[in-house]
Amino acid sequence: MSFWSVLSTIIIGPLKLLFEIIFQAIYSAVFNPGIAIVFLSLAMNFLVLPLYKRADAIQEQSRDIESRLKDGITHIKKTFSGSEKMMVLQTYYRQNNYSPTNALKGSVSLLLEIPFFMAAYQFLSNLETLKGFQFGPITDLGAPDGLIKIGGLAINLLPILMTLINSISSAIYLKGFPLKNKIQMYGIALVFLVFLYNSPAGLVFYWTLNNVFSLVKNIVLKIIKPSVSKKEQPKAAKAELVPSRKLFTATTVFLTVLIGLLIPSTYIAASPQEYVDTTYYFSPLWFVVSAFCLAVGLFLLWFNVFYWLSSSEGKAIFERILLALCVLAIVNYMFFGRHLGVVSSVLRYEGGLQFQPAERWINDGLFVIVIVLAAVFIRKIRKVPGVILIIAAVAMVVMSGINIYQTAGALSQISTSKNEKGPHFELSKNGRNVVVLFLDRAMAEYMPYLLNERPELKEIYDGFTWYSNVISYGGHTNMAAPALMGGYEYTPVELNRRGGESLKDKNNEALKVMPVMFLNEGYNVTVCDAPYANYEWIPDMSIYDEYPEINTYITKGYFGDIKDKQQVITGNLRNFFCFSVMKTLPAELQILLYDGGNYLMAGQGESGAYQLIYGLSVATGMNQAFMESYQVLNNLNRMTEITGDSENNYLFLYNDAPHEPMMFREPDYVPASRIDNTKYDEAHKDRFILDGMSLNIDNYEQIIHYETNMGVLLKVGEWLDYLRKNGVYDNTRIIIVSDHGYYLYQSEIFQWTRNGKAVDISNFYPLLMVKDFDAKGFTISDEFMTNADTPVIATEGLISDPVNPFTGKPLNSDEKTAHDQFIMTSKNWSVNSNNGNVFAASTWAVIKNNIWDRNAWRFIDYSIVLKEHAIP
Repeated sequence: MSFWSVLSTIIIGPLKLLFEIIFQAIYSAVFNPGIAIVFLSLAMNFLVLPLYKRADAIQEQSRDIESRLKDGITHIKKTFSGSEKMMVLQTYYRQNNYSPTNALKGSVSLLLEIPFFMAAYQFLSNLETLKGFQFGPITDLGAPDGLIKIGGLAINLLPILMTLINSISSAIYLKGFPLKNKIQMYGIALVFLVFLYNSPAGLVFYWTLNNVFSLVKNIVLKIIKPSVSKKEQPKAAKAELVPSRKLFTATTVFLTVLIGLLIPSTYIAASPQEYVDTTYYFSPLWFVVSAFCLAVGLFLLWFNVFYWLSSSEGKAIFERILLALCVLAIVNYMFFGRHLGVVSSVLRYEGGLQFQPAERWINDGLFVIVIVLAAVFIRKIRKVPGVILIIAAVAMVVMSGINIYQTAGALSQISTSKNEKGPHFELSKNGRNVVVLFLDRAMAEYMPYLLNERPELKEIYDGFTWYSNVISYGGHTNMAAPALMGGYEYTPVELNRRGGESLKDKNNEALKVMPVMFLNEGYNVTVCDAPYANYEWIPDMSIYDEYPEINTYITKGYFGDIKDKQQVITGNLRNFFCFSVMKTLPAELQILLYDGGNYLMAGQGESGAYQLIYGLSVATGMNQAFMESYQVLNNLNRMTEITGDSENNYLFLYNDAPHEPMMFREPDYVPASRIDNTKYDEAHKDRFILDGMSLNIDNYEQIIHYETNMGVLLKVGEWLDYLRKNGVYDNTRIIIVSDHGYYLYQSEIFQWTRNGKAVDISNFYPLLMVKDFDAKGFTISDEFMTNADTPVIATEGLISDPVNPFTGKPLNSDEKTAHDQFIMTSKNWSVNSNNGNVFAASTWAVIKNNIWDRNAWRFIDYSIVLKEHAIP
């Protein structure tokens, strides 16, 4: 961010954001940008009407003073000259409590209008939503109107109409004003005509509506209800409420630091590398800078403008409102919405933003209590709140500084693949190939329905066996992935048993088990995107440095489009401030501003790098976080190098496309920038009912997860066809596996109640599909499996008596049937906090042999796990 962009963000940014939020809130309800512009104009004009009325009053006072002093000033200028004239004028001004700078008060309305115009211009002049939309006689709101056609000449009517209305409004407003004021106003009207003549019709339409509003306002105030003359005005009563500038300053500083610094820096510091794309580096600390600039602009600049323009009583009321907001903000941030789940790199809650009814009621009650207390008790404790707020602000600055320091340290440790050549791997026609495709959060729960809707999946996945009776050992990657990669020695119970070693080191060890085993057998080994390598969000592939023969790559983001990456950055520069504001609001308003993870962002259109979802069937834009991973799958053919030699190959590829879901275009299930699945969804709503069981599709999170799983499987299927055509399918063992499912409460058979709370065990139901060498047909097995079977399946028949190279213990599945299986139900997914020698305490689920038997499940505390499994 340059100096000018910082300055623009402070001055114009808050206003532009206000325009956008109001427009998008209306557009989401009416889906008509023309109507949205009408209501945007009304909303903004009514919002700033008190300011303009106050500005007009200030201007009128300024003109009265100038008129009163005019004769004296004229006399002094005629009578005196040089320095004597200046001295006399200054004395005259001082005697009449007037300063030459007071002349600026005569331009308050204009000074207010300029930033609002600039914000409207920046927002509406390039708004994607307007482009190509017809509104009444206007054929395209995103282009000049060209309503008048004379031969081959098109004349834009709206700018002329706008100027005409503005001139009439000015004539009414300026009645009785000096000539210089009239020249100024009519000159501005002409400037607007020239400046906006070739602007998009949507922008000119908005400003025309503003002029209509101004005309109506002037008619009402100047003609219908003329103001009482100064002589007729009663003396103003002494204000009952007395303002306190110190309290106002304390509240604005507090809100600036909380929303602009503490909240964004805290969330970024929790997982700094999550916000970094190594193929297009942009420091996430700039997101803090942007949020801080917007907070400074809103609270320290514009709130001060509003405060300055307010009456004495208005200032006192303003202070009380701000004090209540400060109390509500810190309480909402600290105590409400603390268990909403994982926030992605684009600030979306993976399970959506949902508050329990009880939490909403408590939050609403608190809102009322705080407002009442602020109104009643502030008079008695006027000085105390200001002091407390300033002390709190200083403390938050210190905490924010620590967050920023920690973030900078984490960012300095970012490492990338040690190979300079783009991601690629070899598969041989005459050797043996083993592929482990790790799809993060691919959900086995959907498989029956996916196969029902698209029976051709059985042909695409010819030779595969889908295991329908499978568990994972946790609901998040840090708990569930080690066992998938290293076997039963790396389940959470076994990792906790090795309490003298860090979880990071044990995770690194698990990541190396299969690659090193196959390397020792002479295989050509490739590892892509090893999850949480060195407990870093961006995998630190240096954990394989001691094995230089292992080829390592980071594929995520490698095939992404630079323009899309830039749009994600632009979105986060805006949305971190919106996210911070949201976290301080009451629950009901949080849901409104969150807007399904879109934060009322407008104008994405078809080119947006954020997907805006409307209901269950309509969306625009693309989810760039998903596309970065999906493009890897889309380029598997390009990454695959087919050789004719007899070399054996092992490939481990991690991909989190299912983890970052988006809406797909049906029925082909491909990403698209504009989606409307309404007709298909209505015609195929019975696809979610199978054998008397229903898959609930009640919200957009559920449908996009389903569509993403279908889209990913179809895309992987294209690569399988490529392998067939190139003669490397039959001699390749392929394991498609996920670390866990997800809790979306879609199937009643997976829903339990424990201690009054709902539990969805589909969170521990991962996808496991295996194709062995020369296998034919598609089969479904109900054999009890876990994703810790992956290393055993991968090495079976290829490595005699396989042994873990790091522990020396045999690699087998004996533990699966030797005792109950213990599953961590913890939601503490962050490796920045859950990174000791053992996992943080949580409730555990216990299962043995059959996930479909409700009686086989039980939930226990960790103390029982210790006792039953003899963990020291």
